[in-house]
Amino acid sequence: MELHILPLAFGPMQIVLIVLVVLLLFGGKKIPELMKGLGGGIKEFKKASKEDEDNKKEEEKK
Repeated sequence: MELHILPLAFGPMQIVLIVLVVLLLFGGKKIPELMKGLGGGIKEFKKASKEDEDNKKEEEKK
């Protein structure tokens, strides 16, 4: 038995179970708000990361 090959591999049944648990915890109405917040956070992270890259490139030119 090789348990170390893919320890984080999720099958369809595990994904369905995770979705059901999330629905039970947060409810159907709260999930869109959570996803909107998550999307906004990712957008801000990418923006800050790009600004940091731009600042590094400017410093290298000097």
